[in-house]
Amino acid sequence: MSLAFDENGRPFIILREQEKKKRVKGLEAHKINIMAARTVASLMKTSLGPKGMDKMLVSPDGEVIVTNDGATILEKMEIHHQTARLLAELSASQDNEIGDGTTGVVVLAGAILEQAQKLLEKGIHPLKIADGFDQACEIAVRQIDEIQQELDIFKNDHAKLRACAKTALGSKVVSSCQEHYADLALKAVLHVADLERRDVNFDLIKIVAKAGGSIEDSSFIEGIVLDKEFSHPQMSKKIENAKVCILTCPFEPPKPKTKHGLEIKSAADYEKLQQMETNYFTDMVARVKNSGATTVLCQWGFDDEANHLLMQNGLPAVRWVGGVEIELLAIATGARIVPRFEEITPEKLGTTGSIEEVAYGTSGEKIILIKDCVHSKAVTVMIRGGSKTICDEAKRCLHDAICVVRNMVKNNNVVGGGGATELACSIAVSKEADKIRGVEQYAVRAFADALEEIPLTLAENSGYNPIEYVSKLREEQVSTENPFVGVDANHQGTTNMSEQGIFESVMSKKQQLELAT
Repeated sequence: MSLAFDENGRPFIILREQEKKKRVKGLEAHKINIMAARTVASLMKTSLGPKGMDKMLVSPDGEVIVTNDGATILEKMEIHHQTARLLAELSASQDNEIGDGTTGVVVLAGAILEQAQKLLEKGIHPLKIADGFDQACEIAVRQIDEIQQELDIFKNDHAKLRACAKTALGSKVVSSCQEHYADLALKAVLHVADLERRDVNFDLIKIVAKAGGSIEDSSFIEGIVLDKEFSHPQMSKKIENAKVCILTCPFEPPKPKTKHGLEIKSAADYEKLQQMETNYFTDMVARVKNSGATTVLCQWGFDDEANHLLMQNGLPAVRWVGGVEIELLAIATGARIVPRFEEITPEKLGTTGSIEEVAYGTSGEKIILIKDCVHSKAVTVMIRGGSKTICDEAKRCLHDAICVVRNMVKNNNVVGGGGATELACSIAVSKEADKIRGVEQYAVRAFADALEEIPLTLAENSGYNPIEYVSKLREEQVSTENPFVGVDANHQGTTNMSEQGIFESVMSKKQQLELAT
């Protein structure tokens, strides 16, 4: 502490706080970083599996989110520690690449770090630990390749594909109607999938959530849904074989670019000005009408007079259509986006089977359905729910299920869910550990122990004694040589995941292991 004076001679005291702070180095620094990451992983443990808890997150401005989706929880948490933030990025990466398994990857990473801390305390060098973990991960991935099963995803009306979607939905809010949501995901993906190339274009699947009704009322719509209504209540509500004109210019008179003043001295001047404006609108509507269009979709607003003229000319119109929807509609209907009225030609119009305004729910909210588009297989899933919170969570659940079905279309190999695969990999890694020379052997064994964290956590969340239950499963897997023996989280009475129909995509499992390591 020292005394100093400012330019006016007033004294002030300088406190030297910096001297009390120390830079942490070596093993202590490793421990602090591992502890931060493990804290995040332990938070996520309770959300793993079908009996996992939901988390309620409250934002600084009071917005409430109820979810058990790992990626969403970590995205909304304010994590300041850099190492802990890496786990959030890990979960986000799993969500972007695979779409499912976002909680599992964080729990597994936390378990690996816990084992790393024990090895560090034994005095093993971090590089040796890292090399051992890499070797163990390769052994585990090889084991997955050996135990994977190929599913015929087209057999029995896609029954196995539906089972994979139901596995993803089992731990979600919509688990009470997971059959219905699995069907929605299945219909959406198979409708837009290119099965020859094994590719799914996600841009063609649109998920719209509207509060009201129950989650069982969610429906699949072949076509595009606009959360709008026709601009005039007297416009016809259904147009068959519609010719669509897509505009990105407003139905308004042109505005001068520079500052201007307008002087009106008499009623005749005012009438002249009004006539001039009317002529603008008449010309705009005439250009659209003469092109052969029967419906107008505009990105901008309409003047009331233009709206009235469109109604009189029998041209149903929708205003304020979003940019993303405009592009999707242009692709689906084969229309060209027109930026100026002078450029409207019959060749730039799109065609669609029908455009219809439909009232939804008890509140009479209106939406516009665009069906049977010529150039596209675009589909929409309309999600209903008692509140906005439920709708948002149901939307996230459906996204996960759609991602799982997409992964199965790309790679139809599966492994057992319910921690069965992690247990099988753990057994394989333990066996291989004895054959490895050098200090890395300790790290490989530690990795095998870390893999057991997933079945242990699932057993704990399902109400079993975790250590006792998992040791029984391990003994059963070794004696029967069945890699599909896992945690019976739904209390079905069998530990065979294949019989329960609990499958997980090979892509998801491999990605989890590689990301966590």
